[in-house]
Amino acid sequence: MRPAGTVPDLDAERRFHDLCRSALTAMVEGADEQVVIGENASASGADAEVLGYELRSRAKGLKELPQAPSFFGRLDFGHAGAGDHAGQRYYIGRLRISDHPAVPPLVVDWRAPVSRAFYQASASDPQGVDVRRRFGWAPGSVGDSADLTGMEDERLGAGEAAGASRILAGEIERPRVGPMRDIAATIQPEQDDLVRASVGTSICVQGAPGTGKTAVGLHRAAYLLYTFPQRIQRGGLLVLGPNRTFLSYISAVLPALGENGVRQSTVEDLVARGEVRGNDEEAAAVVKHDPRMARVLRRALYARVSARAVTDSLAVKDEGAWWRLPAENLVRIVEQVREEDLPYLVGRERVRSRAVRALQEQAERRGGTVNRAWQQRMERSRPMRAYVDAVWPKVRAEEVLYRLLLGGAELRAAADGVLAGEEQKALVWDKPARSYKSARWSAADLVLLDEIAGLLEHPEGYGHIVVDEAQDLSPMQARAIARRAVFGSLTVLGDLAQGTTPWAARSWGELLAHLGKPEARVVPLTTGFRVPAAVLAPANRVLELIDVDVPAARSLRSDGELVVERVADVVSGAVGAVRRALAYEGSVGVIAAEGDVERVRGALRAAGVGVAGVEELGARVTVLSARVAKGLEYDHVVVVEPVAIVEGEVGRGLERLYVVLTRAVSRLDVIHARDLPFPP
Repeated sequence: MRPAGTVPDLDAERRFHDLCRSALTAMVEGADEQVVIGENASASGADAEVLGYELRSRAKGLKELPQAPSFFGRLDFGHAGAGDHAGQRYYIGRLRISDHPAVPPLVVDWRAPVSRAFYQASASDPQGVDVRRRFGWAPGSVGDSADLTGMEDERLGAGEAAGASRILAGEIERPRVGPMRDIAATIQPEQDDLVRASVGTSICVQGAPGTGKTAVGLHRAAYLLYTFPQRIQRGGLLVLGPNRTFLSYISAVLPALGENGVRQSTVEDLVARGEVRGNDEEAAAVVKHDPRMARVLRRALYARVSARAVTDSLAVKDEGAWWRLPAENLVRIVEQVREEDLPYLVGRERVRSRAVRALQEQAERRGGTVNRAWQQRMERSRPMRAYVDAVWPKVRAEEVLYRLLLGGAELRAAADGVLAGEEQKALVWDKPARSYKSARWSAADLVLLDEIAGLLEHPEGYGHIVVDEAQDLSPMQARAIARRAVFGSLTVLGDLAQGTTPWAARSWGELLAHLGKPEARVVPLTTGFRVPAAVLAPANRVLELIDVDVPAARSLRSDGELVVERVADVVSGAVGAVRRALAYEGSVGVIAAEGDVERVRGALRAAGVGVAGVEELGARVTVLSARVAKGLEYDHVVVVEPVAIVEGEVGRGLERLYVVLTRAVSRLDVIHARDLPFPP
């Protein structure tokens, strides 16, 4: 690795950056002008609407781009093995910048095919690249040319093995303050392979802490939107995270890559059919999230379908003529439709249409006039409505679940042979509402309602779904996602060792089956770029005690600090650790068991330390419960009394501690008064 030349070289690159900034400004102004021209263009209503939407979306997206450097890399291609790129030079940035549509761009989008060499080329496989240049920018730069502080060149065409990149290391290790940043400048080869996986391929990333699995998922989303815009935008793209705090943390990544309007949601919000107003005991929640509930709900719904409800023939009078269907024909229609295993409401309408068709055949045999108006009269006739309602009644998901959770005969009929007696008992409401309209649904109930709604009719799907922290999904939550990905693909991200829910997955194969993608390829990421080796040491000790088969994480970073301190009082010990941490640059996260959070927060405030809540992104010092630490990261983490964190969650305490110990980017303090719950 060599520094790139002299100050004149740097000045030349700064002048080129000024040119790029001017071109980007012209692109934004030009997009606004195109909107005006498009609105005045002569086109049919539908075409004008589509054109206007596309132009306005492009203009809005360009104007909303965050201020940032125009490029972070450069590729100089030689002639050997360079193909169509022989002798060309390309600047690589977060989006394409051009000063005229008819000429080559000034900056190539990082997702373009030619940009792949920036991430994949090496001395052993230069891919036609003579020189790869990385640019160093001042922290927090909004794209002023003066912020371009340095360059490094790798001369791949000469076969020189690259040394450690100071610029790359500096970008990875930059202090974490505020929302998550994109990693377009630092994507590693194994991450790039995952980002550029085919649109039709579902993948599962088993990512150790600090391996960038969340960033991989978000950058894959951006790549798919860029490479397959029509296919993805037609179905839509969805990013699912574990909680709203996590979604706030990652919310800036896709806009920074030029992609706005992507829906980001939690599973709870995805399936919400109303407000969560109830709570479950853990025993009830565990049963409700169990995959056997899918069978119970199907039984409960289709128990309403009954050919035995036919007690007489169907007779419809129309304009003086009587049309009749005998009872045995009506029974046969119900039985045949039931065997077709259609969504419930589709089956109901199929029964109606088959009965009308049978009447129509009678009318045609008699030479009667049959048209659409005649068919509609048959469909809407009182006898036809009574028949359909009797054999295949219309229901709401809420009504089905309400009657099931009342217990009694309906629950026994649906659950006997599927759930044990104690499990059935756990489902029954102690104090049921008077009707389903006033029921106080729990979060688990909303997942069950979504399952029933999916049995009634298929929900709209997405072209691609990114699922983060997937190891914590229950089978029933996974089924809710699967219903929306029937014709799309998934990027599943997680770490089995960080599973902290009572139903967390122990293996990916079973969860992927519930997600409807059993064929998905599981790819491990074990090389950490975020967490230093010193910080990983205690986490890997905890991993040895967790009952999952995942490889230990390793780090490329030899920096970082670990302090394990035994104190008489953990609260005052935490205050001292925070004071030491404030001598360094960056954010400080203080993580404690649920019952200790307020004591620690109060002691810090009494000591004159400004403290923020977890929802306040960009704060210097944040005090948070171990329960909400997942997915977040801080430069310096102070872990307060590890054994209390473990005891806070029966059955999953070690996994929770593993999560907590891996939130630090640079330094970790472990403050304890009691014995540590892992080997020293």
